[in-house]
Amino acid sequence: MKRIIIPQGGTPEENKIRRHIIKDYYAQWMSEHPEKVIWNNSIHAFIHVKNSSVNEILGHASRSPKATEAQFRLNDILSQAILIKQIPLKKGNKNQRAFSQMYLLKWKNSRVLVGFQKSKGEYVLYYISGGQK
Repeated sequence: MKRIIIPQGGTPEENKIRRHIIKDYYAQWMSEHPEKVIWNNSIHAFIHVKNSSVNEILGHASRSPKATEAQFRLNDILSQAILIKQIPLKKGNKNQRAFSQMYLLKWKNSRVLVGFQKSKGEYVLYYISGGQK
């Protein structure tokens, strides 16, 4: 696999480059994982990676080099992240309306937000951040 250099600055151009890197990574990941799910040992359920997951990640993770780097550990993060706590939905956040509950998980220095869609009985990746202590 080609070595990818992730820009470390905060300019709009560097954010755009990171966004493109993340988008390409998820396109490749989804083609290699057509079922788009990873089993999580802590919640004892599959975590689904949906287009809404990628859109949320593109909007936020591209702003941070550490969050961009974390996306490349997707399989490890989703399978090994440990449930920390249930968190309330953000009031007025249209992107969280599809969920009945949100859960915070952690793996090493990465935080993972997973939403539960009660209507489908699915846990869905919402966001992965990187470099958190």
